[in-house]
Amino acid sequence: MNELIEKTLLAGIGALALSQKKAEELVDALQRQFNLSEEKGQEILNALRETVEKQQQRLENIAREELRGSAIRLGLVDREEFRQLLARVERLEQRLNTDA
Repeated sequence: MNELIEKTLLAGIGALALSQKKAEELVDALQRQFNLSEEKGQEILNALRETVEKQQQRLENIAREELRGSAIRLGLVDREEFRQLLARVERLEQRLNTDA
């Protein structure tokens, strides 16, 4: 399941990277069509870039929350919980070894 989520995230990020290229092409076309200055075109591109970055962060946050929710529904533990459980088992094993 993690692999599926990872592939989905990578596809989303790839789409966003493709969107960046398309945004640059769009700005170039707008510059030619409306005779915009290089500075104005750069402003538009920066605004588009900022929007894409915000959407990418939003997508990553949603995916992270979905993954966390899926892990909870499946009864999986996170690394910290696993580390704590492992330490607890080791302590119990030590107690058993010293009592025997």
